[in-house]
Amino acid sequence: MVISINDNKFSCLVVYTPNKIMEGMMGKTFDGFDGMLFIMPEDTIQSFWMKNCIVPIDMLFISDGIVEDISPNCPPCESDPCPSYQGKGGFVLELPGGTCRSKKIRIGDEVVFE
Repeated sequence: MVISINDNKFSCLVVYTPNKIMEGMMGKTFDGFDGMLFIMPEDTIQSFWMKNCIVPIDMLFISDGIVEDISPNCPPCESDPCPSYQGKGGFVLELPGGTCRSKKIRIGDEVVFE
């Protein structure tokens, strides 16, 4: 799926099953795709962590087609307990760490799912 935010287009893997949502970016890099889109069962407060992730990630929490919150440049978790990152949304988009800053993506930006 292609996601547009401002003038930026991201080719994204889509995950929606509980197991795939829990696995997320564990052990993965952004090789062959720009981001990972999580379709959550409810448009509510979501909580994500970086356990077993190997690259920093920007997390965008999206509700009603708007970026509601951003957790920027979240580092991989190196020891338990791992910190969690929260925001409201029925969708969570993970992009490589620093993408929001370099592409000037901000809270309140419109998100288009193509």
